[in-house]
Amino acid sequence: MLRKIAITAVSALTLLSGAALASEEFEPVTKDVDFSFEGPFGKFDEHQLQRGLQVYTEVCSACHGLKYVPLRSLAEEGGPRLPEDQVRAYAKNLTVTDKDTGEDRPATPADNFPPNTGAGAPDLSLMAKEHAGYHGPYGLGINQLFKGIGGPEHIVSILTGFSGQTKDEAGSTFYQNDAFSTGWIKMPPPLTDGQVTFADGSPNDVRHMAEDVAAFLTWAAEPQMMARKRWGLLITGMMALLSVLLYLTNKRIWAPHKGKLNA
Repeated sequence: MLRKIAITAVSALTLLSGAALASEEFEPVTKDVDFSFEGPFGKFDEHQLQRGLQVYTEVCSACHGLKYVPLRSLAEEGGPRLPEDQVRAYAKNLTVTDKDTGEDRPATPADNFPPNTGAGAPDLSLMAKEHAGYHGPYGLGINQLFKGIGGPEHIVSILTGFSGQTKDEAGSTFYQNDAFSTGWIKMPPPLTDGQVTFADGSPNDVRHMAEDVAAFLTWAAEPQMMARKRWGLLITGMMALLSVLLYLTNKRIWAPHKGKLNA
């Protein structure tokens, strides 16, 4: 009896240690993607943002929301730049809960995107900012400046990282994904080739759709990114000019006294 218990215990420990080792050894893979908005001089491609909005609307919004993103921002500079009449028409197709009456009504540009639909999926408003690429030493954003944003690369990697393998665990189906932290994700592959048709004829394979929606979600998380970059470049230029003027002023002030000090 004791021998059976010992064998069972050893087997259990072996399985647990093997699972832990496998978990520790797994390293998620984040693919490098060249986005137009990377680096200090990069900027959003409004046509890509429009395509990303379409992918979000036709695919992602079935489970995910964007509750922190105002609908009016779709018409603002630095974003998708939709005409205001299109923003109003887009808003009418969405349903929001009125804060005063508690009843559902068509949205207006003054509202935010609706929250998630109750499918238990995370809100995507800040998804592109939830990865280390957005940070750096002391929050200086060094990684963002030199290595790209981080968040959108992760989103693309998740959307394109499905292997096709599945497993059932605790009554749920998990899908193998080499970009997810554990290697298995509960979300089924959301994109398929040709799923969305773009009016401008842009490629609509999984890879391109993933990049488009990742760019849109980056804008949703950082709608003022272009304005910040402009201000950053302006202030950097002013500081450089000021440094030159201070240097020349310093030389001019001390030039008549330099010989006297040496004597």
